[in-house]
Amino acid sequence: MVIFRWILGISALLMAAGLSLTFMLYIVNGDDGWMKLVRRLRHWLYVLLMFWINVEIWRSVVLIIIHW
Repeated sequence: MVIFRWILGISALLMAAGLSLTFMLYIVNGDDGWMKLVRRLRHWLYVLLMFWINVEIWRSVVLIIIHW
């Protein structure tokens, strides 16, 4: 489970860094193509973080049911 957390954490950090970089490029250039990419990366970052939270919640539910 620790490896799973590290993989999701690192991929979330990389996605957030890419989001920040593309947002800065949008501010500098003013090209709407960059903003489209920012929105897409933001969407996938939210999906990744919600998946992570969902797995953690269901993991605790399964552990409670097993140890009951």
